[in-house]
This record gives sequence, C-alpha cells and structure tokens, in this order.
Amino acid sequence: MWQSSRMEGSPLERQQWKSIIEGLLFAAGEEGLKPKEIAEILQIDTREVRQLLKEMRQQWNEEGRGLQIVEVAQVFQLTTLSEHRSYFEKLAESPSRSQLSRAALETLSIIAYRQPIIRVDIEEIRGVKCERAIYQLKRKGLVKEVGRAEGVGRPILYGTTRQFLEYFGLKSLDELPPVDSIFHWTEWEQEREELYQRLGVEPQQAPEELEEESHSS
Repeated sequence: MWQSSRMEGSPLERQQWKSIIEGLLFAAGEEGLKPKEIAEILQIDTREVRQLLKEMRQQWNEEGRGLQIVEVAQVFQLTTLSEHRSYFEKLAESPSRSQLSRAALETLSIIAYRQPIIRVDIEEIRGVKCERAIYQLKRKGLVKEVGRAEGVGRPILYGTTRQFLEYFGLKSLDELPPVDSIFHWTEWEQEREELYQRLGVEPQQAPEELEEESHSS
C-alpha cells in the first residue's frame, strides 16, 4: 500500500478521484494535463493530485497494466508501454486498418484547409472528438505536429505533410480544390468519390465513422 504524509479524503473518495483522473487523462489525449488543472476540476489540493498520480503509476506498474502515466514538462499523459511497440506496429500494418475512415478523411480535409489548427478547433468544426482520426492520419504520415499554439496548455498545432501533397499529386497547398468540393459531401458526390479513390478508401464507410463517434461520446 502507499502512504502519504498528507492523506485527504476517505479510501472510497481517493479511489473515485483516481478513477476520474484516469478518465481525464484519457480525454486529454496527447496534450495531457497539469496537476493544477486536475486539482481545479476535482477541487482538491495540487499536492494531493501529485500524490494520487504517484500512487496510480506505482499501482499500474505492479498490476502490469497496458497503459502508463508519464510526466513530460510537468504535464501528465497516458501512453502505451514501449515494450509493446511491436504489437502496435502490427496493428497499424493490418490490412483491415490500411484504409482511412470517412471520419479521418474529413479531419484531414479540415487540417488541410485550416492549418495550422489545434485539435479543439477541429472537433468544434466536426462536432465530434477527433483524437482517433488524428492518430490515424499521423501514423499514415499525412499529418504532423507543426508547433504549439499560445494560450493555456499550449495545445499542439497540426498541419499536413509533404507526403500529403505527394499523395494527392499537389505541388503546393495552393493547388487544393475548392473547399466546397470537400465539405459538401452530398452536393459534390463525384468529387467525393474521386477523393476517396485517391486516398485508397471505399466510399461507403459510415459504420467506421459511427464507431469512432461512439467512442468519443
């Protein structure tokens, strides 16, 4: 068991706080959270948050969990274990995972036209969480981190890559087609199908999109 020089709350409350922290870190994704941000949400002392995180890290390590809590520049985030990397590479290379979902395609379009852009703004445009889609696009080399925005937490800015241009046969972003041909899916069916074909995906992939949106709810 773990001991703290300053224990707050009952065991039941502390376990509930840990459960909430785990959910918060998952929702925050790669941007992570500072102890102060977690403390403000839970309305407890920042030092107590650090103690809870310490206990969670130790407990997860002892239990052999597939996720870990890491601290980078005073920001805590959830990551997978480095020793499991080969398995994630196999997952990414799986034929069933080789195509882009419509959700990823729409996310890519937003990034292409609005870059540099942060994840929150992408999600505001789409109306759903986009962390999974962004991860897929990064794995395929179509999207990359291009810096950090000013403001609280300095969120990551995303932009397209050189591989994105090569994928679409573009010399520069100036050659992107009119934005309406990307976003007005029903009114521009032919352009939509051509875009799917150039990305090597099937036009009918609504179930995948629904799956992602169900994960984000």
